[in-house]
Amino acid sequence: MAQSVLDKINTLISANLHAMVDSALQANSVKVMDEYVRQAERNLNELEEATVTVGGSVKTLKRKYEEISATAEKIDRDIDTLLTRGKSDLASAAQADLNTKQQLAQEYYEQWQQQQNEYQKMLDAKLKLEARLTVTRQEREHLQALMELAEAKSATNKTIRSLNDLAGVGDDDVRKLGDAIRARLDREDASIEMSSTKLQDQMDDVLEKGTIDTQLEERRKRLGLGASSSGSASSAGSTSSSGNTTS
Repeated sequence: MAQSVLDKINTLISANLHAMVDSALQANSVKVMDEYVRQAERNLNELEEATVTVGGSVKTLKRKYEEISATAEKIDRDIDTLLTRGKSDLASAAQADLNTKQQLAQEYYEQWQQQQNEYQKMLDAKLKLEARLTVTRQEREHLQALMELAEAKSATNKTIRSLNDLAGVGDDDVRKLGDAIRARLDREDASIEMSSTKLQDQMDDVLEKGTIDTQLEERRKRLGLGASSSGSASSAGSTSSSGNTTS
């Protein structure tokens, strides 16, 4: 079961988010990204349950290995004692028992190491999928905002075409309204260009650096360094702005 879950997780991790974004833009819908998020969430829950099971197995195998190893060490010492006392028959029986215990301990050790490796793979996959899921959710919101902006532009274009049909009527109010809408459209065009540029930058940057940024932030917290420099700068700017307003 664990391997089956890992296979599905690895498929989700290796998904091409750039292609996903392209598909969403072509369809003018974020459904493809919503479906990815749903699948990732389902498989992440399944992975967490499997990880707990395998983690429990690791602890059990380690405990059994340590118990049998301790027993084998005691028997080994007992054999020396029996031999020094001339108890050869008992020493022979103890040696046979020791051989069995050592073989069993070796089997438990191998199973323990195998499960430990599997457990680590599952933990790594969980971290990677969580990072990919976070990025996908962020880009889904960016795309949704971009599509809404494009829809607003389309509606404004239709209004402008209607106003153009009224050209020549001689109504100054209509002309002023048309000028105002055209001005808004110019601003929306500029916003769309900025959003498109930012989206591409974010796709190139966030997909590669999102995980690193998260790791560095966690490391700063662990080291007691507080928030990142960008966060501190933002707080300082807010404080300064507040002070100016008060004065």
